[in-house]
Amino acid sequence: MRILTFFFACLLGAAVQGATYHVAVNGNNGNNGSSLAMAWATPQHAANMAIAGDSVLVHAGGYQGFAAMDHSGTAIDPIVFLASDGVVNITSPCTFNNLDGINVENVNWVVIEGFTVNNMPRTGIRSALTDHVTIRYNSCANNYKWGILTGFAEHVIIEYNSCSASQDEHGIYFGNSADDPIIRFNHVFDNNANGIHMNGDESLGGDGVISNAQVYGNIIHGNGEAGGSGINCDGVVNSLFYNNLLYDNHASGISLYRIDGGAPSTGNRVFNNTIINANDARWCVNITDGCSGNQVINNILINQHPFRGSIVIAEDALAGFVSDYNLVVNSLSPDGDATLLDLTSWQTLGYDEHSQVAAPLSALFAQPNSGDFHALNASSQPVNAGSNTVSQVVSDDLDGTVRPLGGSIDIGCYEADFSTAILDRDAATIQLWASPAGVHVAGAPKGSYVSMYDLSGRVILDQRLETGTNVIAPAIRGAILCAVRNEEGLLLITRVLVLPRP
Repeated sequence: MRILTFFFACLLGAAVQGATYHVAVNGNNGNNGSSLAMAWATPQHAANMAIAGDSVLVHAGGYQGFAAMDHSGTAIDPIVFLASDGVVNITSPCTFNNLDGINVENVNWVVIEGFTVNNMPRTGIRSALTDHVTIRYNSCANNYKWGILTGFAEHVIIEYNSCSASQDEHGIYFGNSADDPIIRFNHVFDNNANGIHMNGDESLGGDGVISNAQVYGNIIHGNGEAGGSGINCDGVVNSLFYNNLLYDNHASGISLYRIDGGAPSTGNRVFNNTIINANDARWCVNITDGCSGNQVINNILINQHPFRGSIVIAEDALAGFVSDYNLVVNSLSPDGDATLLDLTSWQTLGYDEHSQVAAPLSALFAQPNSGDFHALNASSQPVNAGSNTVSQVVSDDLDGTVRPLGGSIDIGCYEADFSTAILDRDAATIQLWASPAGVHVAGAPKGSYVSMYDLSGRVILDQRLETGTNVIAPAIRGAILCAVRNEEGLLLITRVLVLPRP
């Protein structure tokens, strides 16, 4: 289930053991930073001072960029840099390298949230030689090289960002040997090359392999005028790609290959993506260079190019290849596009037994010309046409709707919901408050449950509620976000609470 969109702009309480510092355009670095009235003047000064558990609230205005390189947080007490109460623009690069707006390097457990970083000489936000850095809710546009760049960044989370119009290359570039990245719910569009590029790059050290990546819920469109893919994977293994919407990209959709990586891109699962390629594009799914053992299931793979089609795979990548329950066009290739097969001929090779040739866009989607690729109606081809074998990975859709709603999961990134039932979304009867005893929840509908998140966005508790008033004591104190959902998973109410110590 997707982590809630939330901002901690209203937090005046600190992390469990840390302080909250303020930065404002009319501040002074000679102040102590403890309040808006005593705010510091620059994010860089705050980065120099903040230690584990501290939060830095940067108030609305324009600032020179900053480099967080001196102090690390911890799993319990991250260091958080938060753009609060309005637009916070990074107007010039950090002085560390004069290339990147925000640079997080050689530190761990740092959160960068809510900044607007445009027109940088190289990168909007960079994270290198780090572990457990979170980059969320930022907007990076018109930067020369990349919107967000990482290098050797283990366990990074890149979520809810907008990365657009990178002039030379990619929207998001996850680079070098690093494992366990999560790249989710980003809007990546109109970049010159790749939307999301993942490159293990063996030449720069390490094993050159990216493993256990989770790339899901991203909306990626208008990229690739200079080539590349919506999602480009070089040396990426045993990773998940699901619930992504890719449309109007001008090169490939999802590519699995090896050029710079330390190993072929093998063992990946490509489930429930919707890929609608532009008429000047390459293939929807492109698998080459001995990239064996990949699975392509429950995807909509429509290519508007005159002859390029849904899936192209090299002969040396066919071992262990599984493809089924997809909506495709009548152009597929088992030998690197030397031979083009229609679906019937492709099926004789043992692939896509339950797949179908896709109907015209206007018969499938609500408003495809406007980027709305929800099902047109309950009889649309993707509805109830997928395989439930992916359910351990794909439990909801791009909108957060629970899957499946019918007998079978829908094909593509959306699950159609045409029920006429009116769900009770009125949160007026629900009460949330904090006391030394814990979080109090009263008035929630029967079957509801509460989720709690810490300052870095990690789930700390997920618990079903009893009728009446519930008193729940989470493992941490300080500022937390509480969210109550009904038994269908519909969000009813959220509150930021500060729990005092008992």
